[in-house]
Amino acid sequence: MDAVKISQEHLSFGGRLLFCAHDSESCAGTMRFSLFLPPGRGDFPILIWLSGLTCTEENFMAKAGAQRMAAKLGLALLAPDTSPRDTGIPGEDEDWDLGSGAGFYLDASETPWRSHYRMESWITSELRDLVSSEFPVDLSRAGVSGHSMGGHGALTLALRHPALFQSVSAFAPICAPTRCPWGEKAFSAYLGHDRETWRAHDACELIRNGGTLPGVLVDQGLNDSFLEEQLRPDLLQTACADRGLDLVLRRHDGYDHSYYFVSSFIDDHLEWHANRLAG
Repeated sequence: MDAVKISQEHLSFGGRLLFCAHDSESCAGTMRFSLFLPPGRGDFPILIWLSGLTCTEENFMAKAGAQRMAAKLGLALLAPDTSPRDTGIPGEDEDWDLGSGAGFYLDASETPWRSHYRMESWITSELRDLVSSEFPVDLSRAGVSGHSMGGHGALTLALRHPALFQSVSAFAPICAPTRCPWGEKAFSAYLGHDRETWRAHDACELIRNGGTLPGVLVDQGLNDSFLEEQLRPDLLQTACADRGLDLVLRRHDGYDHSYYFVSSFIDDHLEWHANRLAG
């Protein structure tokens, strides 16, 4: 396992929780990820979890409480970091919603970001190949989920790479990044100022242009302070309805944007994926 450096290993609900790093060609530097392998021999179906702004590969494993149910279901969990780190790009660490912790799950086309910020290529190709070669997981049975920026990533990567993911879900996703401040800021920096190019990384626009999903589960808290300005699940609901796509959108009174919300409903999402990845 020379390609993967394991920095930590913990026993969790009978399974193995690993914190790992490797030298990434896509991102031209060290990239980190965490991996939970349930009890048993494998090969296990796998859920790729994409975290939100400011998060690392640790947040989901530490806060979501997912390992108990994943162990019961025999489901592996893979949580990539949310961006490259320590690249030397000027301004990389100045803003919490751009640069470090804010990769937005796309390949940047603009200088200076394009030399390192290639999250889409890393996750959909390099990391998948690495994990499937080094660990007992079955990438032909893979789902994708995520929270906030990671929910955006789950939707857009599933729409852009439909052959890779057999199940999709999201918590409080950024549904229309071309029409919210977070997306406009990141897309301007990573993709340039031609807004037409942004549409290829906006779930609502991808759906309108013919993209398909294998049914998607979305949970949204109604006490989420980002709901109206940044997230806009109403736009996703309209886009799916117009195309006849299967969307289960659940709105929850009182819940906010935190991992207290995610942990309250993570079991439903794990079962959603396990049922679709079985066999």
